[in-house]
Parts: sequence; structure tokens; C-alpha cells
Amino acid sequence: MAKNKLKKFAEMATYKNVIESEFEDVFNKDHHLKGKWKQDYFKNNHPLVLELGCGKGEYTVGLARLYPDKNFIGIDIKGARMHKGATEALEEGLTNAAFLRTRIEFIQSFFGVDEVDEVWLTFPDPQMKKSTKRLTSSFFLKRYREFLSPSSVIHLKTDSQFLYEYTLELVKLNHLTIEVNCDDLYHSDYVDSILSLQTYYESKWLAKGIPIKYLKFYMGEEKSWTEPDKDFEFDIYHNKGRGYRERNVIDGRKTAGR
Repeated sequence: MAKNKLKKFAEMATYKNVIESEFEDVFNKDHHLKGKWKQDYFKNNHPLVLELGCGKGEYTVGLARLYPDKNFIGIDIKGARMHKGATEALEEGLTNAAFLRTRIEFIQSFFGVDEVDEVWLTFPDPQMKKSTKRLTSSFFLKRYREFLSPSSVIHLKTDSQFLYEYTLELVKLNHLTIEVNCDDLYHSDYVDSILSLQTYYESKWLAKGIPIKYLKFYMGEEKSWTEPDKDFEFDIYHNKGRGYRERNVIDGRKTAGR
């Protein structure tokens, strides 16, 4: 592991706005803050918003600046990236911004029934080859439903046409209410102080002329979901910096891996 990463991990271990849990602490058991984030951690009763797969934490920090009357938690397993947002929040004294280092597969171990009001999915890996790894899949929606109420909002911002089409089909198939459906955000009327916040990857895609897609929908009453039974064309643009492999052909279709 590079010395720089080790330094970041050591620093974050001292940050009061970073929560890190070992695998054995949350595997098939609840974290001690589950159901108690507002009262025990933030010391208020403000709405709780999660950014899942937060990366460098641009949205967590940006939203915390815009909304001091809401609590924000950025969640990711990659601590070296998270270090940037956690450091900024700490230096700015943003007491309504925190960071949780864990796998999102364990998310239900951290949050209780109706504890979370809103979820942001900002440029997640579309996981084109395995649906259960997609953060908008029924696999994850079932987990989110354990801590989201039916009126809770889920936001998706993505460069991926594949993930956008897949998520839109899943949402429609399961009769979830869509408030915003936009396939080219920056050439629409939807951009505002929230949506114009840009992540590291978003800036890269925009510079390449790739349109940004945005979906806003409600969790709804369902506790089980149906997966779309159709194929979606894979993204084929290539970018080594985000783990893309060269385009190839599988089963006669053009595809690309992330």
C-alpha cells in the first residue's frame, strides 16, 4: 500500500467525523448507532441524507454547506478517496457532515426503520455484468427499504446510459413514482444549486461531452421488486481512469466492462 494511502488512513482514524467498522462488527449484526444517528451522533432531529458510494465526498460536503438544517453521511469502502471530503468537512467545521467507511452490502446494519429521509447515488459503477452489484438494483432496493420510508426520495446521477436505462425500466416496472426523469441534465431546466454540484468523475465525463442523466423517484410501499427481463446496450466508451476495459464483443453484442 502506498505511503500516501497509509498516511490518509492514519489521519482518518483520528477524525471525529469518520466512522469505520470492522467486518465482524456489522456482519449479521447491528452497529451501535443503528436507529440512533440523530440523537447520539448529530445531537439533533434533522432529516438524514445518505450519499452511497460517495468517493471523494463532493456531494456530502456540498449538500452539508447548502443545508445546515439537514444531516449528511457519505458512505464508501475506499477510505483514501473519502479522506478528501472528510478533511474538508472537518476543516470547515461542518458538524452536519459525517463519513462512514463500510461496504454498502452491509448498509442495513447501520440504519433503522424510517431513519433515513433521502439517498443520493452519485456516479456509481454501473456494474454492467452483474445486476446484484448495481446500487439501483432490486437487491439494494430491498436493503434501502429497511431504513427508508415510502415517501423517501432516491436520486441517481450518472454518466452511464446503461445504468440510466436499466434503473428507469426497473422503476417503471415496479410502479415507483418518478418526479424527475432527465437524460441530459445540463441541457435541461432541472439544473439548480443542488444538481450543479459536480463530482470528480462528473467533471471528467462532461469534459468528454458525455451527457449526465438524472432520476429522482420515491421509495414507495413495496418491499419486494421485480428485475427487468430485457437486455440493455452496454456503455462502450473507454476510460482507463475509471476501470474501463477496451471494448470487446460478447455473444455478438458490443460491450465494455467497468
